[in-house]
Amino acid sequence: MSSYDILAGCYDRLTYDVNYPAWADYIETHFRKNPLPGNTVLDLACGTGSLTRELALRGYEMIGVDRSPEMLAEAAEKNRGIAPVEPIFLCQSMEKLDLYGTVDACVCCLDSVNYVTDPKKLAKAFERIHLFLTPGGLFLFDVNSPAKLEGLDGQVFLDETEDTYCVWRTEYSRKICSYFMDIFRLNRATGQWERGEELHRERAYAVPELTTMLEQAGFRNVKAFGDRKLRPPRAEEQRIFFTARKDA
Repeated sequence: MSSYDILAGCYDRLTYDVNYPAWADYIETHFRKNPLPGNTVLDLACGTGSLTRELALRGYEMIGVDRSPEMLAEAAEKNRGIAPVEPIFLCQSMEKLDLYGTVDACVCCLDSVNYVTDPKKLAKAFERIHLFLTPGGLFLFDVNSPAKLEGLDGQVFLDETEDTYCVWRTEYSRKICSYFMDIFRLNRATGQWERGEELHRERAYAVPELTTMLEQAGFRNVKAFGDRKLRPPRAEEQRIFFTARKDA
């Protein structure tokens, strides 16, 4: 089982309830509070490029990076012909980020940071992001909180659309939440249902742990926020946002 080989083709249909305009609104709130040195934004772990598209339509020059070729294929098609500047996409893992130049902001959304389950690789990823940020640039990301991931242990979920049926169960152990997914997709050409399996893992990271990693990577003014809020996270918060600056 591998991540996103099968899921890429039905990811958007299964995540139809994600309000990308609202996510972009929240990101822009932080951009206004922390004015960027320019207009180039990296969407790290961009997936199928829905947030990339939303920000591109708002006038940002977007670069999308993801480690899944299947997800990037969907992203490239979705963003084809976007004006004023069509996004570019690169297939890279976070810890091996290698851009052609600097960016003025980096966003990494929808708990993508949790997917880096090796803390050493995440620390390296933060270092690479810091390297490619313009001085004064902003890094914004979110994580599923430890309380949320631990609370998922033993749960079973069902997602269903007209042509996709996904059952996933979760196990939590030693800070790792594992998602075991059975995916059934309708092949419209044959009328047959096809079955696939995928395994996804997320690591629980605490606020102090991430703060220390960011500071060690060179970031300053590290702040944590509640779920799309401008206040500090509360004890029961399910999702936590971070912002961090590169010194000007």
